Amino acid sequence: MPHPFDVALARAQEFRQSLTDRAPRPVIAAEALEARFGGPVPEHGAPAEVVIEALAHAAEPGLVASPGRRFFGWVIGASHEAAVAADWLTSAWGQNAGLYAASPSAAMAEKVAARWLLEMLRLPEDCSVGFVTGATMASFTCLAAARNAALARAGWNVEALGMFGAPRIRVLLGADAHASVLAALRFLGFGLETVERIATDAEGRMLADALGRALDADATPAIVIAQAGQINTGAFDPVREIAAHCERHSAWLHVDGAFGLWGRLCPELDDLTRGLEQADSWATDGHKWLQLPYDSGFAIVRDAATHRRAMAISASYLPSSEYEPGHFTPELSRRARGFAVWAMLRTLGRAGLRAMVRRHCEYARLLAATLTAVPGVRVVNDVVLNQLIVRFGEDDAVTQAVIAQLQAENLCFAEGARWRGQWVMRVSIIAVDLDDDDIQRLSDAILRAWRSTQARVT
Repeated sequence: MPHPFDVALARAQEFRQSLTDRAPRPVIAAEALEARFGGPVPEHGAPAEVVIEALAHAAEPGLVASPGRRFFGWVIGASHEAAVAADWLTSAWGQNAGLYAASPSAAMAEKVAARWLLEMLRLPEDCSVGFVTGATMASFTCLAAARNAALARAGWNVEALGMFGAPRIRVLLGADAHASVLAALRFLGFGLETVERIATDAEGRMLADALGRALDADATPAIVIAQAGQINTGAFDPVREIAAHCERHSAWLHVDGAFGLWGRLCPELDDLTRGLEQADSWATDGHKWLQLPYDSGFAIVRDAATHRRAMAISASYLPSSEYEPGHFTPELSRRARGFAVWAMLRTLGRAGLRAMVRRHCEYARLLAATLTAVPGVRVVNDVVLNQLIVRFGEDDAVTQAVIAQLQAENLCFAEGARWRGQWVMRVSIIAVDLDDDDIQRLSDAILRAWRSTQARVT
């Protein structure tokens, strides 16, 4: 019988090789897919190689081709094969990255990868970096540090006294902040009705003057959350101006840079990204532009001591060393995420990452120009990064029909969203290996869906 590793490898290779021609979206019904996994509770075990084959067989028709070159829904990276291979090794090695003693190699891989990340993103070299599951937990971790620092400024030790009876902290963010930031705030005990929403412009950028007036009106310790890469438009908050207001009021500035922070790799994007280095903390994903498998994000904090106070777990049985990766994440036992990060940074390097981000931004502009040349098609946003939002015809029903037609054809995938009270098609250009032919195929598919819809409604 084959080894289960061999079965898994063969099935993984089959899936990756199918991505060129695979429909981006599965069409199997939920009930049928559940039946493939179903059956009575297993009473007796089965050989591992048989189970792995059965798992692959059950899952295959319900797999989304998100690592492929025809998937443009949401902002999902393509899981580069070097990172996937490193992730396999991570699973095989079974290391606990919570503390140095449990895996010296995991700790050092993270330490070096963190240093490389900070240099590539042009952030202060003495920042601490927590390797977390994604941008939601990265913001949670950073905002926990921010909360503790703000309360310390008000004379309250939250580590000892908790949140009950704590002084008030103001939280201010743009009206178009991402839902993951709101989730992180909720997890930390900030009621969403207490969060102050600052007005934004047509692209979703926070109005810095409005933030300044809000901070001037109340001297309560504050946390300000800016955005680098609005999820629909790709727009960046004016961080330089926001940082100046925060400095004047001693407010903690956190940046949600889930994908936009990677724009700092490209000098031509400096007008967007300049000033981000002035923040106190940053959250970003690894499974977006860094092309890592899921379960990867980075919580970056300027003040490592504050970061450590918010996250460190201690006990008499836990040894301590000069570098403890568990001091910067919410988990004590966790996956050794740094191996895949290290492998991906070595595989692409700064030049390769920069070229990929630059190419994706150029493709977004090219696609926007192609679409807007067609009557009845309108790109709603100013394309500054890799995101497009598109309207078709004069009303929501037409745009929704075009999205449905594109998804029904299932040659390329994009999704819809509501923006400024209207439905739009959202297109994210982010898969690592995209080329000119992929963008041509996408534009052809979108325009084919538009013309088909137009023929039906006229």
